Amino acid sequence: MSLVTLLPFIVLIGAMFLMTRSAKKKQQQAVEMRNQMQPGSGVRTIGGMYATVKEVNEDTVLLDAGPGVELLFAKNSIGAVLSDDEYNRIVHGIEHDLKSDADIVPDDASSLTETDASATDASDDKPVDLGKKDAADEPADDAAPAEAKTDEQAKKADGGSEAK
Repeated sequence: MSLVTLLPFIVLIGAMFLMTRSAKKKQQQAVEMRNQMQPGSGVRTIGGMYATVKEVNEDTVLLDAGPGVELLFAKNSIGAVLSDDEYNRIVHGIEHDLKSDADIVPDDASSLTETDASATDASDDKPVDLGKKDAADEPADDAAPAEAKTDEQAKKADGGSEAK
């Protein structure tokens, strides 16, 4: 067997190795994230429910989902452990890091347009030329191409062609 025939198999085995390696790395990161859970931290389950960790056991987690609502989940069902700021922003709608009031985009575009009275008065005085011409202005220009088209149609009808 030559190296050329073995090359596709070598590339395939290398690709499989790299894919399993990255999958193992992601799985290890998820296990570390779940092991870092402690009572009081906010979490999101794989089903999309947000709750606060009340108690952490070896394979299970007791979550506080609201007043008087305690739920027992498997550790594997925790999708993400959230920071306090992110949890409060999502669950309670509390924003801690507002950059500045100047960065807020307005709801409508009225504050973005100029309301200068002189600019609006000047535009009302004369019509805007968009480069279009009226049909009444150019009847002579359209007549010449129409005559050329009728000549071409007549040649085609007579069977005459210049490439003989």
